[in-house]
Amino acid sequence: QVRLVESGGDLVQPGGSLRLSCTASGTVFRIMGMGWYRRAPGNQREMVATVTRDGTTQYADAVKGRFTISRDITKDTVYLRMDSLRPEDTAGYYCNAQVQTRSWGSPFDFWGQGTQVTVSS
Repeated sequence: QVRLVESGGDLVQPGGSLRLSCTASGTVFRIMGMGWYRRAPGNQREMVATVTRDGTTQYADAVKGRFTISRDITKDTVYLRMDSLRPEDTAGYYCNAQVQTRSWGSPFDFWGQGTQVTVSS
């Protein structure tokens, strides 16, 4: 199986920065897209940022210009740099990856357990 482990969540003041990391392990043959999603209490999960294998990125309007997604294919890792954090960014942040577990077949969706980001003074 495949396991995604996130890290980097913390309590930070408004205007501060954090960097989240997510590393895949297990039966990983090839990772296609990776991304970050978040869920605030009482809200549905929403896409924050995604990156394809060739490096094409996509961002939610709410984070454009403040967040930067990147990935290291050699380490099966995706990062989310978050700057100018706002209280409304407070949420559980979840890593997602589309993973091929063998040399043939379609990729499967995997999710991490989440890391909490709290923005408060």
